[in-house]
Amino acid sequence: MIAVVSTMGMTAVLGGCGATGSSDVTLRLVAADYGDSAANSSQKYWDKLARAYEAQHSGVKIDVSVYSWNDVDRKVKAMVAADKAPDLAQIGSYADYAAAGKLYEAGDLLSIPVQADFPSQLAEAGQWNHAQYGIPFAASTRVLFYNKTLFSEAGITTPPTTWTELAADAKALDANGVKYPYALPLGPEEAQAETMQWLLSGGSGYTDDTGTYTINSSQNIDTLTWLKDELVGKGLTGPTAPGKLNRATAFAAFADGQVGMINGHPTLIKQAEKKGVKFGTVAMPARAGQPTGTASMGVADWMAAFKQNGHADQVGDFLNYVYSEKNVLSFSREYGLLPVTTSASQAMTDSTQPQDKQLRPFLEQLPTSQLYPAGKTSWAAISADIKKQIGTAVTSTGNPTTVLTRLQAEASLADSRTSTG
Repeated sequence: MIAVVSTMGMTAVLGGCGATGSSDVTLRLVAADYGDSAANSSQKYWDKLARAYEAQHSGVKIDVSVYSWNDVDRKVKAMVAADKAPDLAQIGSYADYAAAGKLYEAGDLLSIPVQADFPSQLAEAGQWNHAQYGIPFAASTRVLFYNKTLFSEAGITTPPTTWTELAADAKALDANGVKYPYALPLGPEEAQAETMQWLLSGGSGYTDDTGTYTINSSQNIDTLTWLKDELVGKGLTGPTAPGKLNRATAFAAFADGQVGMINGHPTLIKQAEKKGVKFGTVAMPARAGQPTGTASMGVADWMAAFKQNGHADQVGDFLNYVYSEKNVLSFSREYGLLPVTTSASQAMTDSTQPQDKQLRPFLEQLPTSQLYPAGKTSWAAISADIKKQIGTAVTSTGNPTTVLTRLQAEASLADSRTSTG
């Protein structure tokens, strides 16, 4: 979730100057948790960063609250509704707040070098009404992870490149006693991501090239019908119903050696290696007739700055610190995510560190990946609806056409009520 400079005029602050313009200001930051345990909670990352910043800025305190991805967007929405908006929120969307006039533009906060450091593909995704309000914070792309040991034990010699091969591999893994032949996390944590990856590999997606919602396209209906009939209906997605399985749980199961295949982002590398799992990665398999690897999904998370408390100078100075090459690299390496600045990405590309080398395939996909329609003011609500409803489409009594048509109607109505810029 992300963006670049909307205008190249003078900015409100200059990065690194250390002056905040006033003293005794407390900035409230709400952030999402990228950790997989208490030991690497994002609270620890932000607390360390905040203390380092405060040591250089005696008149500013940074108060950080970290919530799980299950809760963070809802928490911020409630704060804003109660007129208690935080100064900064690191969340999954920004456009609805921008449309309501609640956010600062990036150009009012960031130094010109920091704004110019965001890649254009991510920069454009952070714009609403032709101005940048969403500031990219973390990015990732998705690939198919597979457990090499489980594949070998099931007699599978090569990873799948098509849906047909994926289903056949899942069947072989199931016959060999694998708990989750293919883990399909359509639970409320991040169902919109798993769904989008499948829709893209089926030749469609949430929107068309013009940004119009196409949730109930014939290709999307066919994709969910295939999932229901060929994977879920045949017992190849494990003992937990997809609509009840969250990404974090599925990732943990992969790291425990219980999953044959799963769509994953870079953070899964560290989890799997920590548990000694031997794994490989390939591009997401495609529907027959669709080219493999051309429909990569990218995800970006956003930093949004709220106007309510009027701390533009202090917020801008803190953000210039947050987005220094050193700090962007530190966060990316801690959580196995992709840098959102060109300087940090180049440093990672040039690095000889093993952990950085592992991320290069993901970095290479990012410029051509397809992102959520984050610039649509309706996206936050539609994403929430997808999380709630999509799992029901692949149950034994579910109907993909009904579920997708209902979501399309909700998206079209929401879109008609708002301006997407």
